[in-house]
Amino acid sequence: MERAHETIEEHADHSDPTARRVAMLVSALAAVLALTEIGGKSAQNAYLTHHIAVSDDWAFYQARNLRAAVRESEIAMLGSLPNARDPAIQARIKDSEAYIARMRDDPEGPGMKQLAAKAHGQEDAREDAEHRYHNFEFAAGGLEIAIVLASVSVITRVKALTYAAATIGAAAMATSLGVATHLF
Repeated sequence: MERAHETIEEHADHSDPTARRVAMLVSALAAVLALTEIGGKSAQNAYLTHHIAVSDDWAFYQARNLRAAVRESEIAMLGSLPNARDPAIQARIKDSEAYIARMRDDPEGPGMKQLAAKAHGQEDAREDAEHRYHNFEFAAGGLEIAIVLASVSVITRVKALTYAAATIGAAAMATSLGVATHLF
């Protein structure tokens, strides 16, 4: 960027109003590029935050599932004992069955059903953040190309490059705005 500005200064005719307009275009594109980069970093951070939350939720889900599996094994083992009809053993079996039910679905705490729903919600948020991040990156690339084209147009004095820079820049700005407002 610095080299491009130096080159523009070297070759620009300061009395040329077209060069001034292109300089204003480059400035506007650079400002939008900076904001787009901020949005992209924000979306990337959101992606990472949701990704960690998803991992945590599924790890907690697996831990609950493992606890339930251990209790299921306990029930099978207690049920196969010769004195399985004993009231004390039946009470332990009922306790284990209640524990398994709480592990699977616990409205008062995070049961497996609740954890799965929470994890799926985090997955959706993670995918949205990833999509937004990629769209911000696409917009940033377009803005960078537009800045380069605008800079070259001052040096070469080819107006078609200025128009191309303005068109690409406008499309990239619209993309950035659309991503920022959750339209894309």
